Amino acid sequence: MVKSIGIVRKMDDLNRVVIPIELKRTLGFVERQPLEICTDGETVILRKYQPGCIICGSMDGLTACKSKQICSDCRTSN
Repeated sequence: MVKSIGIVRKMDDLNRVVIPIELKRTLGFVERQPLEICTDGETVILRKYQPGCIICGSMDGLTACKSKQICSDCRTSN
């Protein structure tokens, strides 16, 4: 469900958009945090980037292996 919060921002000359500090605080974003950019039709979605398994993308049972995340299923099958 998409919820409008009533904030409108224009893109600058380099097509950048500033995320309002109130929104960043509410969502728990921190400075220089990676954001994932997704689309759904004509909707742009920004969310905290959380890398999943490098093989299948799963977020379950992740373990770091040489600084990459691998899930338990892929670890046992490879």
